[in-house]
Amino acid sequence: MISNYKDFIKFCENLNNRPKLLLHSCCGPCSSWTLEVLTKYFDVDIYYSNDNIYPTEEFDKRLSEQKRIVNELGLNVQVFSDGINDNDYYESIKGLEDLGEHSKRCYECYKLRMRKTALKALKEGYDYFTTTLSISPHKNSDWINEIGYALENEFNIKYLYSNFKKAEGYKKSIEISKEHNLYRQDYCGCVYSYNERGDH
Repeated sequence: MISNYKDFIKFCENLNNRPKLLLHSCCGPCSSWTLEVLTKYFDVDIYYSNDNIYPTEEFDKRLSEQKRIVNELGLNVQVFSDGINDNDYYESIKGLEDLGEHSKRCYECYKLRMRKTALKALKEGYDYFTTTLSISPHKNSDWINEIGYALENEFNIKYLYSNFKKAEGYKKSIEISKEHNLYRQDYCGCVYSYNERGDH
């Protein structure tokens, strides 16, 4: 089990082939540098599964920007989305609505999106799944990897360790976003983070 970024890179460099990887992505900016890293070693497709995003127009805007950055980077990466099912999100965080960011509400949100990605990867025959979420300094990478490895054990689909903020990954994602004039949202995505924007 990989537990740090140095071992993650070493693992990738020692791969003998190019495994198929399904990458959960929350948005174009977060995927930008993540794709630069992963496409060196894997055949990557993106699963844009984000039932938390509010409002629907925001979901659509982020999906559009996700597709645009893949095209502008010239990558052979398909972007899949099953649309938005906000009932799944609200059910997953029931009773946790008022806890604020960086709380168990966020943990359950990570878990919902990563669970759907693991199931999609399993169904479609991918070798691995992972997520862009860990590139953000606002996201708890320990939680993300804990969830990922638990899903690996539950579904028998390999999880790829994720902490893409390392090696200045977040800074590089900002640089790529500026270069391509990507829309960079000012809140995580859910209605609660939307309303809490003024608290930061």
